[in-house]
Amino acid sequence: MDSIDLFAMRESFNRDRIMLCFNGPISRSLIEEIGNALRNYLEAEHVQPSSAMDVFGTYIEMTQNIRHYASAHGYAEHEATATVVVANKDSGRHVVSAGNVVETADGHALVDRIEALARLDKAQLKASYKEQLRKPREADISSGAGLGLIDIARKASEPLSASLREISPGRSFFSLRAVI
Repeated sequence: MDSIDLFAMRESFNRDRIMLCFNGPISRSLIEEIGNALRNYLEAEHVQPSSAMDVFGTYIEMTQNIRHYASAHGYAEHEATATVVVANKDSGRHVVSAGNVVETADGHALVDRIEALARLDKAQLKASYKEQLRKPREADISSGAGLGLIDIARKASEPLSASLREISPGRSFFSLRAVI
């Protein structure tokens, strides 16, 4: 393995105002530990409690979705990884980004869903949330890209954005970005 220039990485993180970054296999206990670190950091930065809860909730929703997806698809540990970045913006907002390997067809459907949500205003997002809330849930069927994603879109101060990059036949890397 080549030597990693940690100083250059640190400078890049500082320039991009990255306060938390994780890349690797994601477990329930790791989601919790990183969440605790994020909560402590937001508290130390004196972020308004309601904003801090929105950032924390977005982080939790994104990482749990990644973990559930990997589990539902039987991904091995080396495939069940996440890349998560939380950064500050100059405006006092926070950017929560997360990505993971997905089946390409699932990724396209998810990007389409996020693009549709991005076109909705706050009132339409609220109506969509209520509609999703009223839909009956079947115990054996995953409702992926449902209530949690709409909730993130409602908390976001800018439209959600997503991208998909093919990494091998049938597999792609999905990325989601929310500004809270």
